[in-house]
Amino acid sequence: MNDETGRRSDPVELARGGQARQLPKRFYREVTVAARGGGHAVHLDGRPLRTPGKLVLVLPTPALASAIAEEWSAQTEHIDPLTMPLTRLANSVRDQVEGRETAVRADIVKYAGSDLLCYRADGPAGLVMAQAAAWDPVLSWLRAAHGADLAVGTGLMPVDQTDASRIAIEAAVAPFEAFRLASAHVMTTLLGSVALMLATLSGRLTPEDAWKAAHVDETWQIAQWGEDAEAARRQENRRAEFLAAVRLISLLDA
Repeated sequence: MNDETGRRSDPVELARGGQARQLPKRFYREVTVAARGGGHAVHLDGRPLRTPGKLVLVLPTPALASAIAEEWSAQTEHIDPLTMPLTRLANSVRDQVEGRETAVRADIVKYAGSDLLCYRADGPAGLVMAQAAAWDPVLSWLRAAHGADLAVGTGLMPVDQTDASRIAIEAAVAPFEAFRLASAHVMTTLLGSVALMLATLSGRLTPEDAWKAAHVDETWQIAQWGEDAEAARRQENRRAEFLAAVRLISLLDA
């Protein structure tokens, strides 16, 4: 999703933007799940959970509702949104994605024009080989499975993609309903790659392998120069958010 300036928003940094604010105290005793409006709602002391936009959080599957209820049950003296990634993502679906599915799909498709896998280093040789080993099989799979033949270039110059490739990516994400679409958007943003997102959702890559593929450059740099503790912490936070998006999709299919 984009912020008010039109720039692509980092879902992890957005979630952590209010971290300095005082956390609200837990105000409820009982967390339950009940059928509501053709879906399922989480109730706090009998009252349905609402989004920041004041909409009732209606969830499509009992598995997802139960997982979100567990997040609320796990809160202790205070309510910490950073420990509730499924709740945050589900809120974003209701407040930001439902009714805007076309725009969110279009934002995912834009990544075909700047996909991480299409921008290769021209050296050193070790990095070039690592990128090719991790990324070439995914692009070959994308071409065979979806008909999207993404071009590859070196350096920072833009790589132009064909209309046929963009149309193929559009077709791949067209069936995604709001919850799946929001999760796919988060995955694409955090991976920097629509190709890796689709490979993960198809089962072509495990989530862990997709995350490793998205961070080939960082892994190579660490091997050469060592790891920065602060950068490692930020990456682990982003990884947790990515895995939460993957989990949400699995709960849609449970």
